[in-house]
Parts: sequence; structure tokens; C-alpha cells
Amino acid sequence: MAELHIIGQIIGASGFPENSLFCKWGVHTGGAWRLLSGLKEGQTQVDLPQIGDMAYWSHPIDLHYATKGLQGWPKLHLQVWHQDSFGRCQLYGYGYCHVPSSPGHHRISCVTWRPLGSWQEQLAQIFVGGGPQLRSPDLIYSGADRYRLHTEAMGTVELELGIIMRHFDKYGVDS
Repeated sequence: MAELHIIGQIIGASGFPENSLFCKWGVHTGGAWRLLSGLKEGQTQVDLPQIGDMAYWSHPIDLHYATKGLQGWPKLHLQVWHQDSFGRCQLYGYGYCHVPSSPGHHRISCVTWRPLGSWQEQLAQIFVGGGPQLRSPDLIYSGADRYRLHTEAMGTVELELGIIMRHFDKYGVDS
């Protein structure tokens, strides 16, 4: 079987309205992919930067997949959350990016967005917190009904990934 190693880190995030951020992440693959080692989802710690607006997580990612085909190439999906001084958590953004399909060292900037909701929900969000969230997180990486959502752009998550490919040439893929 062809093998794919993804080794890297979620560096951090910037461009969000508030600091004190953390990130929930996961990897989505097609049915032909099998995870041999590593965790396909996780969560970073909360970082409250004292200087600047970049929250640094340096959260490791180390995955090893085996596959017989290219269909369902891995995608990283992200959720950035804000934790306030009372410990309440509020969704700040969703985002996803494809894992690079060429071997080597890659720096990726993943832009994020969040659902807007109605004007009543936006007003309640200002005073009470919280806000609209997706019922099905699958919408993050599948284009199904995402076009019907009213969203706003949020910040950017920076990733650093090293890609190692093995035996893809036996399946007709040049690297």
C-alpha cells in the first residue's frame, strides 16, 4: 500500500477579534485511507498573548496513513475558540485546508469564517456571548450546503507540515 506521513504543527492564529484562543482540529479522509499511527483529532492549549495578536500553540501533528488510491485525500479541519476570563468558550471560526500532495516542507495559512445568524442572534452574542454554530461540522470540509450560510471572515491559522510519501510510484503517482 502507498503510505503518507504528515509531521508538523499548528503554529498559531492571528487576526481574531480577541485573544485567549484555542483550536480543535481533526483530519478527514476518504474510505480508502487507513490510519496506521497517530491521533486524527485533538485540541491545543489556550494561549493569551501578552504582546501582539498572534496566539502561539505549537501543537504537534504526527499521522501515518496507508491507502490504495488518491480519492479522499486528507483534509485538516479546524475550529478556533475564544475563552473569556470567566472560562466561557465562544466559537470564533471554522476552516479547512487540504494536506499538501507533494513531499517536502510546507507552510499553510488556513483562513477561517463563522456563521453570522440573524440580527437578533448577533445582538444577543454581543451582550450574552455564545453565537450560532454548525449543527453538522461536516459542512466545514464538504461543500454540500455551505453556500446557503451567511458568514463573516475571521482570522488565519498558520500550520507547518512535512509530507513524506512512500510507494506512491507503484500506484502510478509521480511525486
